[in-house]
Amino acid sequence: MRFYTADAHCDYLFGAMEYGWTIDTQKRNQTITLENLQRGGVALQFLAAWADTTLKVPPLEQVLIMIDRYHSLLETHPELVPLSKDFDPCSGKIATVLAVEGAECLGASPSILRDLYRLGVRAMTFTWNSDNELAGAAQGKRRRGLSAAGREILREMNRLGIAFDVSHLSDDGIEDALALSTQPIFASHSNCRKLQNAPRCLPDEYIRAIANKGGVVGINFYGPQLCESGHADISDIVRHVCHAVSIAGVNHVCIGSDFDGMQRYPKDLKNPSDLPALFDALLREGFAPADVERIAYRNLHDYIVQFV
Repeated sequence: MRFYTADAHCDYLFGAMEYGWTIDTQKRNQTITLENLQRGGVALQFLAAWADTTLKVPPLEQVLIMIDRYHSLLETHPELVPLSKDFDPCSGKIATVLAVEGAECLGASPSILRDLYRLGVRAMTFTWNSDNELAGAAQGKRRRGLSAAGREILREMNRLGIAFDVSHLSDDGIEDALALSTQPIFASHSNCRKLQNAPRCLPDEYIRAIANKGGVVGINFYGPQLCESGHADISDIVRHVCHAVSIAGVNHVCIGSDFDGMQRYPKDLKNPSDLPALFDALLREGFAPADVERIAYRNLHDYIVQFV
């Protein structure tokens, strides 16, 4: 069966900024192309602006360059559109959501957050792999939740209508966000710690709490967060989907590939064109077609559309 796909995370925009990638051709290490998206049935794609803090270019400048690449993409490719409340996946278009991964670009400034909202940002994570002035990271140096500045930014995100993404956030930060957010929160690309004991994977209690608050959990394709060997395949992704569904329910699990954000992919899922094989595997696992449709597309769409 053919399913539309919604993907909660990819890092194409960084490649477009740093390596000159375009959506029309596939360069080395690039997976997101228009052809691959179309062949994979992708109808909704999140595009994250991730700033590399080791570069000489300041994080805010990097993010603004990536946002410029995003808007240029929309201007030159009519197949790509911003997600709207009336978007129809049968239209032949691919809806897009602009996100920011790692909030170093804010400098803890609500004013900059509001400017990013005006430029189209509708989802944000506070951290990548390092602690910052807003929060502790899952792979940070010390245990730390949201700072006072982070709490202020979270409140402003709630007011504006920017989805709060807990992927890469510390456990303490996730607990703070669950307690403080007045809007449903989500994990764009996190897996299940019960199956793989990695800091970036979520414990069952957080998966359940995100679902209870009305959010979704996106399962990513990064080998070290899927299996002990790090050499993953579709069966490992299916294991994490099954476990997340057993904890959160079938209405709160989605896909968050992390395409273009890693060097090695599952051997049988190397780019978006391979996504139908994942959904075939879920059918073989015993999921009903209606439930696969929810995991593949509907859950993420229904979550994020409230922010557009």
